[in-house]
Amino acid sequence: MSDLILEHRDGAIITLTLNLPEVRNPISDPDMIDALESAMCRCDADLEIRAVILTGAGSAFSSGGNLKKMGEAGGLNAELPAETRRNYRYGIQRLPLLFEALEVPVIAAVNGPAIGAGCDLTCMCDIRIGGESAAFAESFVKIGIVPGDGGAWLLPRIVGFSKACEMALTGDLIKAPEALACGLISKIVPDDKLLEEAHVIAAKIAANPPHAMRMTKRLLREASRNSLATILEMSAAMQALSHATADHKEAISAMLSKRKPTFTGD
Repeated sequence: MSDLILEHRDGAIITLTLNLPEVRNPISDPDMIDALESAMCRCDADLEIRAVILTGAGSAFSSGGNLKKMGEAGGLNAELPAETRRNYRYGIQRLPLLFEALEVPVIAAVNGPAIGAGCDLTCMCDIRIGGESAAFAESFVKIGIVPGDGGAWLLPRIVGFSKACEMALTGDLIKAPEALACGLISKIVPDDKLLEEAHVIAAKIAANPPHAMRMTKRLLREASRNSLATILEMSAAMQALSHATADHKEAISAMLSKRKPTFTGD
């Protein structure tokens, strides 16, 4: 466990907080990438954890890159361009691949500005809700670089090609109401109610049978890049697994008996 990521567990729900508020929670440095990867992998491996909430400490969700380390040779940028390529591949590009592979659902509770790679980090999550002070910018062009962390793949799949182009080519900041209108977030809540609302959503997810829930998320992720025929085949295979679980039998029994089910993950 690292001080860079605060972890708070409440039953089947865990809240992970990016914890560099003094520099607005950048995620591009190797130690933060390592800490986030480690925390997410632990959550994914633990079937008792049924939902993850990701948020930022202080007034920002994440500033993305660490501007103080950028320049002619700093941070991910090396004197040799071939080395810069490797820094991206083995650095921040680990995050979109990690989030794509996760089966545990991740809710981004966006508590303030999510800028550059911070915006893309929210796009890596499955569900995004924003406090009233949430704001987003795909702002790489503003500092003369491109989205090196997968933003060009992530953002259009969420807001559509036209809106993604507008955001990425202008670099402009959009506030919570506009983010809601374009589908970047699904809900706006008062800042002081943000984590509470994220927990409500997480609890609804956590109340469902864990195997069926995780396989459903896997199907949703795979559907973005596979054909209908492939997804139907995967669905049939996963459905066979689901039918064989004790939780499926418990769900049917509870519905017929008009009682609350008790799911065990069996």
